[in-house]
Amino acid sequence: MKKVVVALGGNALGNNLHEQMEAVKTTSKAIVDLIEEGYEVVLSHGNGPQSGMIQLAMGQLTELDPDKYPEVPLSVCVAMSQTYIGYDLQNALREELLHRGINKPVATVATQVVVDKDDPAFQNPTKPIGRFMSKEEAEKRAAETGIQIMEDAGRGYRQVVASPRPKAIVEEDTIKALIDADQTVIACGGGGIPVTQEANDHLKGAGAVIDKDFCSALLAERIDADMLVILTAVENVAVNFGKPDQKALTDVTVDQMNQYIKEDQFAPGSMLPKVEAGIQFANSKPGRKTLITLLEKAKDGLAGKTGTTIQA
Repeated sequence: MKKVVVALGGNALGNNLHEQMEAVKTTSKAIVDLIEEGYEVVLSHGNGPQSGMIQLAMGQLTELDPDKYPEVPLSVCVAMSQTYIGYDLQNALREELLHRGINKPVATVATQVVVDKDDPAFQNPTKPIGRFMSKEEAEKRAAETGIQIMEDAGRGYRQVVASPRPKAIVEEDTIKALIDADQTVIACGGGGIPVTQEANDHLKGAGAVIDKDFCSALLAERIDADMLVILTAVENVAVNFGKPDQKALTDVTVDQMNQYIKEDQFAPGSMLPKVEAGIQFANSKPGRKTLITLLEKAKDGLAGKTGTTIQA
């Protein structure tokens, strides 16, 4: 049985609670298709809109009464988003599995991921979180609250926070034990709850959001997956994107993708981290591959019919 880590993009979850409850029904059908095909699936997911929404809501409470509602750290907001996304996702998966006569348990693991407190990312926030804003609204919020903002791939402005690289998955052994028990596991949600290793075995929450694709690549390495599947809003990675000579990529090597990166073919904060994470996993052990494609094309992509496949 081939083991795959499937990293769900934002389009698989929606942008708010109502959209998410509807989106996970479609998402679950695509994931259970893979399970029916005989794949051992481990799921991860993003949380940019959700963690930003929670942080904004908690911040408004603090503004109302800072003594009663002290500031909630971003790491706690990530933990909240992890569990409520997992709650919706595991219930939708369980329902879809049972409808198809598959009695397979689904479990969400609240996952902490260790980052380096000296990671230079803490000095250069680049990870978009929360909702999209107009330039005027974003600049107003930045002036009022001190947040940092940036344009996100031409879609509007968003808050940005630090995005350090993941170093270790604290609950790795728990995840492996659940996989060995033939459970479908949801782990490393939102890139994991970022923590730093302190003295006396203490794990301290960090004010950051880890990129879910890099964390998914690490997860796939650590559980010895055969394939990393990064699901996004396009069927194929493309070069010369948005230009008359745009070209979809199908089967490409790590060396080819590294050359395209040197040519600045992929947008930072959008396709670039997906490609870099895909390269990282494909390079980690002979025979490993990364597939980047649409959610609804995941089954065809694993069958080699579509998507962009990266291998060494």
